[in-house]
Amino acid sequence: MASSETTPLLGDAGTAGLTTGTNDEDGLPETRGTFARQLSALDGFALLISIVIGSGIFSSPGPVDANVPSPGAALLVWLLGGLLAWTGALTMAELGTAFPGEGGIQPYLTHIYGEVFGFLAAWSWIVAVMPATLAILSIVFVESVYSSLGVNDANPGITHKLFSLLVLVVVGTANSISTKTSTRLGSFFVLVKLLSIFLLIVAGLTVVFVYLGSHGKDLGGGDWHSKGWFDARDTVLPDGSKFDWGKAATWQMLGFYCTALYGALWAYSGWDKANYVAAELKNPSKQLPLSINTAIPTIIVCYVAANAVYYILLPWKVISITDAAAVTAVTNFLGKGVAYFATVLICLVVAGSALGNSFVAGRMTVAASNKRWLPRFLGTVGQIGPWRVSKGSEGEAANEAMDKGETPINALVLSTILSAIYILVGNMRVLLTFNGLGEYTFFFLTVLGSIILRWREPELRRPVKPFILIPIVFAVISGFVVVRGAIFAPVQACILLGIWGVGLIFYFARLYAFREVWHRE
Repeated sequence: MASSETTPLLGDAGTAGLTTGTNDEDGLPETRGTFARQLSALDGFALLISIVIGSGIFSSPGPVDANVPSPGAALLVWLLGGLLAWTGALTMAELGTAFPGEGGIQPYLTHIYGEVFGFLAAWSWIVAVMPATLAILSIVFVESVYSSLGVNDANPGITHKLFSLLVLVVVGTANSISTKTSTRLGSFFVLVKLLSIFLLIVAGLTVVFVYLGSHGKDLGGGDWHSKGWFDARDTVLPDGSKFDWGKAATWQMLGFYCTALYGALWAYSGWDKANYVAAELKNPSKQLPLSINTAIPTIIVCYVAANAVYYILLPWKVISITDAAAVTAVTNFLGKGVAYFATVLICLVVAGSALGNSFVAGRMTVAASNKRWLPRFLGTVGQIGPWRVSKGSEGEAANEAMDKGETPINALVLSTILSAIYILVGNMRVLLTFNGLGEYTFFFLTVLGSIILRWREPELRRPVKPFILIPIVFAVISGFVVVRGAIFAPVQACILLGIWGVGLIFYFARLYAFREVWHRE
């Protein structure tokens, strides 16, 4: 069994034989170890597809479109996001095969920069990234339902927030009742989301073929063939005002583009889990790069195509104000009857992502508690506060108990409370930027660290070693996006800095307390 002291918080939190890793958006648990070295490159391709493609493609197009001057620019942002994910996945594969068995960025950061960086990454995921992710998914669930009823509002009111809180509580409760139930639903949700994307693309192709075949009959939004895809147009902002792109300075434009990119990167979340696939490939050094270099381009094509379909099915002025583009597009194309069916599919996808992420948030918190990075009661399993509510053994390790179906209720309660705060004080678009800043700060540091290791530890065994320009490209782009994004969204950046500050205080207070105990002993 992997000890609690070596279990990576931002990757896996199970035993060596049954280690569960998930992505930030979908949260689909992936089993590794027991079936090691059994997968082919094709299996790796399919696994990466299932990890990365999630609910973001149905919800992010609105926030992306609202921050770019034209549909063509939006598609380029989606392309850039995919390229960033591609270079990042290859670099993460290098680290994952150089440090086998360590499934997340926390151990890499600890090795490269020291434990405090590993702690800060884990702290950020537990306090900021994962709760913000759950908040976004809860909001998207509710917005999808409202969109099917013809209500699109980029700045929803208190009713939307209350329903989002209800979804959040239901998800947390479901995971508190049974961990195994949520993990077993993973394959079903994968099929649902792939089916949804396929049907969406078919709808777009139908509109194009009907228009071309009937000499002008348009079943879509109309703008796709009457306006220039790269012509700047005024964007409708959440408060109802319009933004004139012709008056925007270059530096301001870059700020908008960085915000748009965070929306796209939300949909590509999961690329950093490429190293999970390596654990089960027969020949990782050859098959992992092949899996990445086929899966990520396939995802990029799907995402760019799906977004092009949104611009075909909808009037362009609608896209910037909706947070449920897929449901809105289907409603406009086929009417409310079919839209209700589409809403059910998409809500299932979102629910699956929320269940998976809630599952991961609980395990991350338990792992941090086991490392004594968080209070011990957060690492308990089958307890509410100090009171045991399950039939599990008192002395049983948390990881073993969770693999048997026990739930980290205290950790899930903490995650639910933090997520509820984010729902109440923010909206989806604010949270997307906040989430992106939190994630990509540490992704940047991790990939920068891989470049540093090329110089500091040249003899380190690297079964996967991409050309050095690949991590450099990621580091340069992600570094700029983080800095410019923080300047463009100072409130989110300051909140994140505050969270890191509290984390540092907690970390060094913990070290001081331990030193005092050791000194007395």
